[in-house]
Amino acid sequence: MPRQDERELREQLTRLRAEHRDLDAEIVVMEQTNSADQLVVKRLKRRKLLLKDQITSIEDQLTPDIIA
Repeated sequence: MPRQDERELREQLTRLRAEHRDLDAEIVVMEQTNSADQLVVKRLKRRKLLLKDQITSIEDQLTPDIIA
C-alpha cells in the first residue's frame, strides 16, 4: 500500500474513532435523562455501530496479511 493511501486511511481512522467516542458520550448523557427520545438514541446507536464497522474495515486494510 502506498504511503499516501496509508496516511489517508490513518487520518480517516482517527476521525472515525473520535466520532465514535463523541456518539458514545452523547448516548450516555441521553440515556441518563429520563426524557431522552428513544428513537433518537436508537439512531445514534445504529450510527455508532456503522462507525465501528468502518473502523474495523480500515484497521483490516492497515494490518498486513500474515500467512501462518
